[in-house]
Amino acid sequence: MLDENLTEKRQDPLTGEKEENPITGETGPGTGLKDLLPLPAENAQDIFQSKKAFDKAAGSLEDGHTLSHALATEDHKLKGAAQLESEKEVRNLGWNEPKQEIAAPLVGGIDNEELWLLVRRFNKQIIHTKAVVTPVPGGLDLNTAEEEEFSPDKMRANIERFYMSVVVGILAAVKHIARLRSWREKERTAWFAGVYFTAWLFDFVMPLITGVIIALIVHPPTRELMFPPAPIALVDTNTGGVQKPWAGTLGSKDSATGAPENHKGEAVEQEADNLVNGLAELAVSSAAGKHPAGDVHDKTKKPMELAMWAKLRPFMQVVGNIGDNCERLANALSPTPPFPKDTHRLRLATLVIPLFGASLFVTSYMFVKSLTFGFGFGMFGDPIIQHGMDYLNRVIPDWQKLLELRNTLLKGVPTNAQLTLTLLRIGEANKAPLPPPPRVVEQPVQDPANHPPTLDSEAQMRLEGAAYPMNASPSELDEAAHVDPKDGLREAGFDVDSHSKNKQTKKSNKVLGWVKNVTAGLVHTGGATDHVRAKLGSHHAKERLDIVPPKDEVPVSGPVKFDCRFDGKKGHCYVSTTATIPSIAFATGKDDEGTTVIAGKEREDIKPVWTVAVADIVELKKVGGYGWKAKIVVDWSMEREVKDGLEIITTEGKTFKITAVPLRDELFNRLVAMGGQRWEAW
Repeated sequence: MLDENLTEKRQDPLTGEKEENPITGETGPGTGLKDLLPLPAENAQDIFQSKKAFDKAAGSLEDGHTLSHALATEDHKLKGAAQLESEKEVRNLGWNEPKQEIAAPLVGGIDNEELWLLVRRFNKQIIHTKAVVTPVPGGLDLNTAEEEEFSPDKMRANIERFYMSVVVGILAAVKHIARLRSWREKERTAWFAGVYFTAWLFDFVMPLITGVIIALIVHPPTRELMFPPAPIALVDTNTGGVQKPWAGTLGSKDSATGAPENHKGEAVEQEADNLVNGLAELAVSSAAGKHPAGDVHDKTKKPMELAMWAKLRPFMQVVGNIGDNCERLANALSPTPPFPKDTHRLRLATLVIPLFGASLFVTSYMFVKSLTFGFGFGMFGDPIIQHGMDYLNRVIPDWQKLLELRNTLLKGVPTNAQLTLTLLRIGEANKAPLPPPPRVVEQPVQDPANHPPTLDSEAQMRLEGAAYPMNASPSELDEAAHVDPKDGLREAGFDVDSHSKNKQTKKSNKVLGWVKNVTAGLVHTGGATDHVRAKLGSHHAKERLDIVPPKDEVPVSGPVKFDCRFDGKKGHCYVSTTATIPSIAFATGKDDEGTTVIAGKEREDIKPVWTVAVADIVELKKVGGYGWKAKIVVDWSMEREVKDGLEIITTEGKTFKITAVPLRDELFNRLVAMGGQRWEAW
């Protein structure tokens, strides 16, 4: 039986202990003895009863009732620049500075590049949030709502996340297997083969497999020892040897193409983006090839459209759930501070240890007999199964949801979005908002004359982590290092020379350029017309003012002042934390120097148009001045990023919609991380 004194001395109402955990040696939220067990939380049955309110509403970050709030506000042993104490109202850690000028690390235990990778993907994934008053599954908020709205943007984000979280991981595993089977790394493969066949000889294969799994979970150095990493794009899936990356150069380690990148993870993100673009192009091309006479008396069109849209939301949720669980599993195996280092790994191991013990005594005969009995029971035991299901539904409502991975085995383990929110809350708790990911306009360097490819030496291969350059000969390395993207595609079996896009003539390019210029002119004319219509009182025209920025404009607002418009009026939103109650306000006044007045200084000559307490915000929604189709046209023709808006809804039901916000995502992130709300993603 667990020591009751240890389990009662909690650091917060949800999880954690003040004393050191005797098993993991950790302290802080989420490290208690009970947290080692894959059991639902004590209040788990209340989680899915939406009409039952929580004990009290959370107004401030310190009052938040989730593990994320507790981790963000505790005193961390490993500290970065955003966790240092300061007497300033808000510290600017480099919001408008190049990444070389930003302090590193911003958060202790995580590299800035990794932090910015998480924030970039958070900005694209989280579009709409609502505050909930019920307990949250797994002790972490920002879970996806059951009634999540469907939109093309969300569908795209989920498919891209599925590629980055699942597809790339599967590809890396396949290439690891190819390396082992190739016998190019003879010593490593010989060890694997020798141990496996020895275990097979003594009927010890299952204990071997489960034992290796336990070692990989509990002792991370075992992973690189058994599976030394190598750039994904460099490994040939068929031969297990060295291949030329599809991009023609090795500019990234975790991408399928090896394309160059300015920041960590950008190449994979671009691959995911191009994947969705390709699927959309294929769908449009297929639709364009339909029979022209099929629309006249087609009675199946409307029903099929309704059925398709009805099924797309569940499909989107399935894809999202798979991505969530893959991210949770990755974060359990390789946790990021401030989340516990060992607790979640040991919980995973507790699931495998009984299997290891059973495998020592269960014979192959017993295993086959059990398997065939289970198959037979599933086929013919339906009356018993249905009776048991009815009993569970009657005694424990929503028992299926209580057994979800996020409430049991992966309880307290964050998705990447939940991890990012916790990191953002750390900055807000210390009045040091995390700087946004640096904006890089230029393309990644890939000039072979002045900047040779990274794959140029045995030392570089060692740096990448591969085993003695995968036993590749110098000629193989030289061939792989030669820069020609078409060569890499040719070796993969693509007929790049006959591809239609490579046969475009100068005439077609001129026509496309002419169309682009005409479209840009129409967009510019429409923008000028909006100014006239806005003065005449058009609401929609007011919302479109200044959403297309001047060419090469670099936004420089934040972290307190954010340039924007409200009801067509130009001004700024400022976030104040000096007052007892943190708030956001919109003002149009300017000081003597002509710059907009920001929070932190009370000025009698400035009267905000409106002010909203952060604790009173119940909904945040990113909105666009243009529809998604028009936005694509503007982005393409003007070669500029449209400035979108943000909708803020309060507890009183009031809605404040600000538009033309250059740093819309950054303002959203500050508001979603400042208070004690328990958010749900919609």
